[in-house]
Amino acid sequence: MSAALGLFRLQQVDSRMDEIRARLDEIRQILGNDDEVRQARAKAEEANSAHQMSLHALKRAEVEVDKQKGKIKQSESTLYSGSVKNPKELQDLQNEVASLKRYLGTLEDRQLEAMLGEEETAQANQAALDELAKIQARMAEQYQILTEEQATLNKDMERLKAERQAALTPLDTSLLTTYNGLRQQRRGLAVAEVSEGACAACGTTLTASQIQSARSTAQIYNCPTCGRILFAK
Repeated sequence: MSAALGLFRLQQVDSRMDEIRARLDEIRQILGNDDEVRQARAKAEEANSAHQMSLHALKRAEVEVDKQKGKIKQSESTLYSGSVKNPKELQDLQNEVASLKRYLGTLEDRQLEAMLGEEETAQANQAALDELAKIQARMAEQYQILTEEQATLNKDMERLKAERQAALTPLDTSLLTTYNGLRQQRRGLAVAEVSEGACAACGTTLTASQIQSARSTAQIYNCPTCGRILFAK
């Protein structure tokens, strides 16, 4: 087996391991990121707080209306009981009842506003709860899918480690030193295949003699442009 072929096989294994590591890191970040749920929960809590405030406002409005009705009932009871004979006192009572009824109208308007406000915040509260539940369900489904993918990738990684060890065995230490140096310099890709007469990594067109050198079993040949080790079938 030529050195270039051995390094190419090692590169294939390392590239796949790099992809798996990157994906595993991405999965860990996704699984550890609960910002969307926390934001939805905060909105739900805010909507619930607003709804509770509107409920209290409605309750106060109802109490004030009931009190006002009680005052009117009491004043009308006195007015129509016949106990007040003095014309001026009767007129004052009539004026008081009229004033109480006018203010009752104001209080009932406030009660209606409070009812509408309560309905609005109740709808907003329910919408926020529904959105939270939807996000939680989606995240739970995503969590299951990602954890299953994570388990599969971890198994693949263990298999690739064994394959990598097998690929390392026939290679000289000097070749591995060169390979590892190029991996660091070229973003993990130290070996490039010759495809359609060109370096598959950088696209440089190769001469027939250069391609023949890349096929050599005696020594490795580097791309004249990017410096990667070339492998030609």
